[in-house]
Amino acid sequence: MMKILVANLGSTSFKYRLFDLPDGDGGGDVELARGGVERIGAAESRVYATATPSGGEVRKFEAVQPVPDHGVALGAALGQLTGADGPLRSVGEVAAVGFKAVHGGRYTGAVRVTADVLAAMEEMAEVAPAHNPPYVKAMRMVMERLPGVPLVAAFETAFHATIPDRNALYAVPTSWVEEHHVRRFGFHGASHRYVATRVAELVPRSPLRAISCHLGGSSSVCWIRDGRSVGTSMGMSPQSGLPQNNRAGDLDPFAILHVARRTGRDFADLLAELSGKAGLAGMSGTSGDMRDLEEAAAAGSTRARTAIDVYVASIRHWLGAGIVELGGLDCIAFAGGIGENSPTIRAAVLAGLEGLGIAVDAEANAAAATNARSIGAPSAPVAVWVIPTNEELIVARQTRECLAGGGG
Repeated sequence: MMKILVANLGSTSFKYRLFDLPDGDGGGDVELARGGVERIGAAESRVYATATPSGGEVRKFEAVQPVPDHGVALGAALGQLTGADGPLRSVGEVAAVGFKAVHGGRYTGAVRVTADVLAAMEEMAEVAPAHNPPYVKAMRMVMERLPGVPLVAAFETAFHATIPDRNALYAVPTSWVEEHHVRRFGFHGASHRYVATRVAELVPRSPLRAISCHLGGSSSVCWIRDGRSVGTSMGMSPQSGLPQNNRAGDLDPFAILHVARRTGRDFADLLAELSGKAGLAGMSGTSGDMRDLEEAAAAGSTRARTAIDVYVASIRHWLGAGIVELGGLDCIAFAGGIGENSPTIRAAVLAGLEGLGIAVDAEANAAAATNARSIGAPSAPVAVWVIPTNEELIVARQTRECLAGGGG
């Protein structure tokens, strides 16, 4: 058995899980602790943790306090794990730290973190400004605090390596692809990989055509055929695809030129606004958190209602394209903070699709649950599932495999 700590950094969130994994891949994975921080950078961040010390009872912690950045969040996590109620006597018990890394550019898959891997991530910092800089900072911090402990970066792009060129390439000069790696990389790979694995268990059909909707502060749709990604809504950067919490999603690049000329603002300034003050937050005037949006819409906010409608319409656009690419559909799965917890969004995404064999059971959709559950109408041929994702378990297993193979 080996203890692996997994760090999962979102644009405004930090989650961690500590696993005790067997040396092989035959199962028996044990989760020892989990925790994290929501709304990093806000005046009030939610800090939480759940630990199960060996032989002890489950212990929980929750507080509201300011957490300015991901580095502070990571330090708090290490303190929770080794504190009086934590499952570790010391950080020396950790065999490795796995990171759900986002964009490695010339690196993909699960690799040992080296100076060159960090350099490759920094090369893509302008493409993934909300993710790569905090990950690089966190990795360097862990190297300092846990010298000698192997670090593994499991890049989200790896699951999408199976996407055919017709869905992966932009209509740009070939030199852009060959020399500058301009292509659709895709992200949320750990979540979509986990969903693909669970769907295969829950809907035993062959061939299996599924669409995974990872909906949260950052969202994407993935088309899956027999467990392999064949298309995804995100492109070269996590700024693309669906509208995100505070990122614009897909946008005609000439709109930036137009605004730049009319306002005199420079390109970098406009990109910073599109990647930090746009998306659902920019449209609605709220935080961009779906919980706040739904509350504001219910209170009569037209801007919040419009933001939700645009978000849902974009998901439906990619859902429809996926059905065409797959030649039909056997299953739709919802994951992520919004996908798992918002019956309103799930119902809106699938509204009026009965003619395609897709229908939701209203009572099942409204019921709260923490486990995977079917919410499709029993008579509908397309299965609909809510699957609580476990990106961290996927990263932990990738970390174990990386170490067993000598690291990349």
